[in-house]
Amino acid sequence: MKHFIFTLLCLAAASGAQAQGLYQALKFREATSYFSYEMLAVHRQNLSRKQNLEESLHSPQSLQTYIMGLRTRFSSLVGPLPARTPIRAKQTGSAKGNGFEVQKIVFQSAPGRYVTCHLFLPENRKGKLPACIEMCGHGLNGKGNGSELAERMAVNGIATLVVDPIEQGERLQLIDSTGHTLCRGVTTAHTLLAPAYMLVGSSMAAQEYFDNSRAIDYLMSRNDIDTARIGAYGFSGGGTQACYLAALDSRLKATCCALFFSSRERTLEAWGPSDGCQWMPYEGRERIEIADMALMAAPKPFLVLDGVFDFVDHWGALRGFDELHRAYQVMGVPERVEQYYVNDGHAAPLASQEKMVRFFRRWLANDSNGVLKPLTTWKGSNMLCTKSGQVNTEYADAVSSMADCEQAMNKLADKRKAFCAQPIETIRQQIKKLLNISNTSSDIETMNTGNKQLRDEREERYQITRSNEYPIPVIVRIPDNCKADAPVIIHLSDRGKAFWLSEQDRQDNTSDGSIHVAADLRGLGESADLFDKNYSKYWNDEYRCAVVALHTGRPLLGQRITDILTLIDFCCHNKTLQGHPIRLVADGESALAAMHATLLDPQIEQATLYNVLRSWRSYISNPIQHNMMPNVVPGVLAYYDIPDLLKLAKDRVKIAD
Repeated sequence: MKHFIFTLLCLAAASGAQAQGLYQALKFREATSYFSYEMLAVHRQNLSRKQNLEESLHSPQSLQTYIMGLRTRFSSLVGPLPARTPIRAKQTGSAKGNGFEVQKIVFQSAPGRYVTCHLFLPENRKGKLPACIEMCGHGLNGKGNGSELAERMAVNGIATLVVDPIEQGERLQLIDSTGHTLCRGVTTAHTLLAPAYMLVGSSMAAQEYFDNSRAIDYLMSRNDIDTARIGAYGFSGGGTQACYLAALDSRLKATCCALFFSSRERTLEAWGPSDGCQWMPYEGRERIEIADMALMAAPKPFLVLDGVFDFVDHWGALRGFDELHRAYQVMGVPERVEQYYVNDGHAAPLASQEKMVRFFRRWLANDSNGVLKPLTTWKGSNMLCTKSGQVNTEYADAVSSMADCEQAMNKLADKRKAFCAQPIETIRQQIKKLLNISNTSSDIETMNTGNKQLRDEREERYQITRSNEYPIPVIVRIPDNCKADAPVIIHLSDRGKAFWLSEQDRQDNTSDGSIHVAADLRGLGESADLFDKNYSKYWNDEYRCAVVALHTGRPLLGQRITDILTLIDFCCHNKTLQGHPIRLVADGESALAAMHATLLDPQIEQATLYNVLRSWRSYISNPIQHNMMPNVVPGVLAYYDIPDLLKLAKDRVKIAD
């Protein structure tokens, strides 16, 4: 059945591509051209970052200035986090392993936000122990029934707290009333939850950081843990969390990042963005690479583990580590940073595990002899911290991620009200700033790419380009009997202009006297990205382009609004079209862009919208939706929601369905 559905999708995509070819207006035809255009901004930003880093490596003082700037910019991306209220930790059970004990722990990182953990403690322990936090990689079971890594750490004298992240283990969010998951996998679930957090000014990565930082709070509350000797590690998705925690929590004394440390630029270029929990919006805009996250922890000990054959790019890991090592040399402590890689893929072989344990033994336990106690692996039979297996079904006061974001949105209501009470021109300028719409005053270049005479109208094809923007393909149909007051109707569809044009031609409609302009906003129609690069894992047709846009600081929605404003300028300056009233007809994601453009540009007489998103609140209350990421604007709900736009636009915007 799955094969059949995939075949249908491929056939539909192929059919769509053929239709686009019949109605092509761009001079070129490249399926990945828009993604390549998006990557230009990534490359430029990273080049600027590299130049700044190189200059900082001239002296310890200049390097410290660079790091302080990093910390300031990075902290600004984290956004609002819950208050650090009492964690109310409790032990719900225990188990005896081979050379260690496991305590089952539940604490509240925020009121009603329950975090489930396993604390692995050495057997025959004396005095206060060094400790580490293990952050789980992507797996639905999270901490599961045990961790070989934590066991190996515990038998070698280091207490280790293994923490269930959001949407893993006993902290699933997208579940039914019985606690069963509603999603195909944790990476999909993280990506579906991410838009809600971004809309209220946060991110999945920031939320995971907060929970892990509260896990440090828990360790520091225990009498048997040495608070001056706490480290952290993680593999894969846990490696992501380790990097963010090291960058943002100064209490860590040593960190190991495994199977994540690489170059963000290389990753984006090679195979596209990672899951929705593995990045924060605008990191590229702020000139922050993965190596910078480790650098923010310098000069504390830092270990990079990776595999030569890992899909996490090994070359990027080598280049990132080179930057890190040079910085530690400038600081005079090159011995504190290490890279260890094996001829393996995305895995944690024994050699890597033992390297990590020796690293922490050296820096947390003052033991450099490299001799480790052997481990007899063990798995508990029932290691649940809750009776039901899920915190959101176990505790009556549990707050889900959806409820958390909804509460955050409600708290922003007064800010939205104040924003919408401002003069309309002030609102317009602030929306442009929020969406990074700043290039609408530059000249546009219009290239005629074809023309022909139809039955009762003339067709002109154009490639319209505003300076430094992606070209817009446009087909204009002008009736032979066009009147001076005939409207110019701009048609925008997520299915591409070919959909509307082919329907008109199939029905052999006669001209209604209006001038029709059919165009493709970037990432749609002629510039649509490859299906197999986006949809199956992330439920987004345009995932990689939308995320790269957020990375560079130009939300895709804002870019598409820029396209519409460019189209309006084209209509106002084209000798045939100028002077005619301008109307928009749009559907789906194009409709949301059209709604914004109508508010921003008074030259648009009216917009008629179909299948438009009615409220960003729906992304919070119902995260299991398709194609959310292109509509995400970080922090937008501190300014307005979509119903607010409708009120501000008054009767110039009509929702037709």
